[in-house]
Amino acid sequence: MTKVTDYDYHLPPELIAQHPTDPRDSARLLVLDRKTHTLGHDTFFHLDGYLKAGDLLIVNNTKVIAARIFGKLAGGGKGEVFLLRPLDGDLLTWEALVRPGRKLQPTSTLALGDNQIEILERTAFGGRLVRFRFFDWEMLDKTGEIPLPPYIKSPLRQPSDYQTIFAKQRGAVAAPTAGLHFTPEVIKRIVAKGVSLAEITLHAGLGTFRPIRTEEIEDHRMHEEAYSIPPETAEAIRAVKGRGGRVFACGTTVVRALESAARGSGAVCPSAGMTDLFIRPGFSWQVCDAIITNFHLPKSTLLLLVSAFASHDFILQAYRVAVEERYRFFSFGDAMLIL
Repeated sequence: MTKVTDYDYHLPPELIAQHPTDPRDSARLLVLDRKTHTLGHDTFFHLDGYLKAGDLLIVNNTKVIAARIFGKLAGGGKGEVFLLRPLDGDLLTWEALVRPGRKLQPTSTLALGDNQIEILERTAFGGRLVRFRFFDWEMLDKTGEIPLPPYIKSPLRQPSDYQTIFAKQRGAVAAPTAGLHFTPEVIKRIVAKGVSLAEITLHAGLGTFRPIRTEEIEDHRMHEEAYSIPPETAEAIRAVKGRGGRVFACGTTVVRALESAARGSGAVCPSAGMTDLFIRPGFSWQVCDAIITNFHLPKSTLLLLVSAFASHDFILQAYRVAVEERYRFFSFGDAMLIL
């Protein structure tokens, strides 16, 4: 059994980025070469230098929703509903987290002007099923707030700061942060090299940011997240593998979607569904040849994922170097490329 404490590291608080770099592609890039076990330093603007003609870059086109909703409790006071994922086609019923939990029990309500959220029942992971009186995206944009991780203390300077340039499919409650570094100019340089670009959707939810609370990582349960692989992306993967090119996964959400779709057959087919895939050391990789990612929290499932790809020792070595070199960490921080 593996202890979660084996995936801890020291991070000075001042290295936690509070805003994205400006421009976004000026973020630093720590490059890990798994074959030579060496580290290199660059900037994200030069990402194209690590891709070759015939490679395939896959990004996540999910869009962060205004998932944090504040309203009035029926008995007085304020309450919060944090939407996680819809459970029906009309978007009225959602899985959510609530505060305060002792007051937002089944049959209680939260008033939102002329709208209302009813608490239906408890769920696993300490959540609730909730139901809106009516729902549309315009209402949510006006009523809710874009959620930010608790380690970001500064407000967004503009809502687009926490959306990637690929964002179009609504549903995430956390941004696929590796994609935040991309600019149109970076994409232009990559495509000019003969690299193909494809998209998947994985709506980052509780599975992405829920901490490991068990002492042994094997006892941790991942929360399901919705993903989809369109036919054109599945075909692009088949083609690149056939010609000996590499699949570059932009972010851990892309990694989980691709490797989830390949479970069993080893090939990525067009698909849509839910995944609770927990990638940790010992995982058998099927699709990804390189990963673009950010620096992750200590003792997190995402740190375990990159450790499964590059090894525990190499990742922790890279994190120590990143701290020494004053890289910026977490959602708005610098990037890492693992080859």
